[in-house]
Amino acid sequence: MPQPRIMLVVTGDDFGYCPKRNQGIVDCFKAGGISSVSMLVNASAAKDAADLAKRHSIPIGLHANLSEGVPVCQSLRQASTLVNERGFFHGKMGFRQALGRHQLSMEQVELELRDQIRLFRELTGHLPHHMDGHQHVHILQGVREVFAQVLSDYRIPYTRVPVELGLHTCQWLPAHLKRFYAQVEKDALDSIPVFRRYGIRWPEVYLGLTTGGQNMSISNLQRALSHVFSMSSCIASSSEERVVTAELMVHPGYPSLPQNGGCGEGPDEFSQSDDRQHELSVLTDLSLLAMYRQERVQLCAFKDLGENIMSSL
Repeated sequence: MPQPRIMLVVTGDDFGYCPKRNQGIVDCFKAGGISSVSMLVNASAAKDAADLAKRHSIPIGLHANLSEGVPVCQSLRQASTLVNERGFFHGKMGFRQALGRHQLSMEQVELELRDQIRLFRELTGHLPHHMDGHQHVHILQGVREVFAQVLSDYRIPYTRVPVELGLHTCQWLPAHLKRFYAQVEKDALDSIPVFRRYGIRWPEVYLGLTTGGQNMSISNLQRALSHVFSMSSCIASSSEERVVTAELMVHPGYPSLPQNGGCGEGPDEFSQSDDRQHELSVLTDLSLLAMYRQERVQLCAFKDLGENIMSSL
């Protein structure tokens, strides 16, 4: 490929969720559809995921999880603010509600994040190349400060800031998702000064909220990527010569089998649906891969971004 104008990290989230997810993610990586993965260390197939990443040389980071399943930290599994009466995390919305009511201990959040990094290192033999949050918990008020401090302490340089250009003009998202993603965007924008203060970096452009599940298609991905292409064209027309950096969040895989997978409570409905396999099919479509080549988009991992990475937000 000639000199790339866009360096794109395509991150497959939820690695380790179940054997079917793991196999789908590996197949997607081998076909050139993704270039990086984020692993759930408290998921049922995390060890298998770590072994597969090592075998296939897949760049791997930590998908920090505070909302689904059972904590990694043993002392937090009972009588902790992070879990309900059954010993499970409060869930995507439950976590946010408890946080809004000031019912969560940030000291316990820090303990859990550090234990997840410890387990990640035990499973993989190294620290995460990047660290983001399952269901975007890492950008929530209060959590973001703890998250940034932990990343700084372990010298984990890269994270995710989910502010997606084109989100508000997207026509196919249902109203409830638009509302949720608008809040995600607000939380992400509020996280930027915190992450900057700790020297944490992220790509200039984030994609993935508008292209998840059945909303993923070649045309929808092209629409999302058009914002990156426009930014690249503006740079090319100026005297400044550099590539644009971007991350595309995706969730490829094969449908989870009932009662086989998850983070302690079994796989959810979305994971048992065809949505994951649909994403895998689109991401490995030869026309999409050809478009990457034509537009000089180079798929890469966070660690490949080097000094190119910066935020324009």
